[in-house]
Amino acid sequence: MASIRELEPGKVLARVRIKGRPEVSKVFPDARKAAAWAAAQEHSLRAGDFRDTRSARRLLVRDLIDAYSTAILPTQKSADTTALRLARFRRDLGAYTLETLTRARIAEWRDARLAEGAAPATVTRELGILSSVISYARKDLGVEVENAAGLVRRPPATRGRDRRLESGEEQRLLEALGDHAGTVQGSKRAGAYRVGTRNPMMLPLVQLAVETAMRQGELLALRWENVDLEVRTAHLEDTKNGESRTVPLSSRAVAVLEALPRSADGRVFPLTAQAVKLAWGRACRRAGLDDLHFHDLRHEATSRLAEKLNLLELAAVTGHKDLRMLKRYYHPRATDLAKKLG
Repeated sequence: MASIRELEPGKVLARVRIKGRPEVSKVFPDARKAAAWAAAQEHSLRAGDFRDTRSARRLLVRDLIDAYSTAILPTQKSADTTALRLARFRRDLGAYTLETLTRARIAEWRDARLAEGAAPATVTRELGILSSVISYARKDLGVEVENAAGLVRRPPATRGRDRRLESGEEQRLLEALGDHAGTVQGSKRAGAYRVGTRNPMMLPLVQLAVETAMRQGELLALRWENVDLEVRTAHLEDTKNGESRTVPLSSRAVAVLEALPRSADGRVFPLTAQAVKLAWGRACRRAGLDDLHFHDLRHEATSRLAEKLNLLELAAVTGHKDLRMLKRYYHPRATDLAKKLG
């Protein structure tokens, strides 16, 4: 049965009780709206198609993200990167309940991200993560809520990146990542000071990326126990496509690895994705490099390897199952191809 009660002027409580069903209630500004809602709820309860949305009204997005971060995030390959994206959602949308996290609100967030300069592909990946979080609430926590993030229109796809290092850019980048003495004017800082990144692991990380075509996540997960400098290989146990692969190491890659200290935790590069992101941004600004992403080094390395390997050998090194996907990373310069033609 339904009951309507005025709590105070402008606040009317509608409550519906049906035996065998959970009680539902909601506050409305007037009795007419309260009665209409109560009648609809009572009809749904008696018809057997009732959806208990109380948990969606109570559960805050930030609390859901915390639960997801504890239960699901540690099992994911790209946990560090996903954690950064979840932190953004927690900051931007954390104060909303799941019930108020509507399609319109998420679309507004999407448009704001695009307006601040985020790439369409980045926003699409972020919406996918938010959709996974809401799906976790639905499937694991039993929350009755629409997965609004999965229904919001994705930004139109843009042409794939084909950014490669131009003449002089690699040298400028490596110099910006290196550590060397410099001089400045002024009595307070007269004499030499250190110039370059504050993290000494960034330079070898970038050098190895250009030599091996490994992804940033693969480099950060690489362990010394899986590196064999004698036979010149690095074994990756868990990669993006779900399969392991062994990457051959050039003589330059071996030299880079031989010069590295051994970390206490066994990782070749004891860095976090956030530390790499910040150091990379500072180095690119210092080197005057525009629109250069760390992942572009994979494009560069793949194109260089393509000059030495055939397509199947190249796929074995980069880990691409689909040669069509490999083509996205293979960007030979027309001038180099012309030289091959003779």
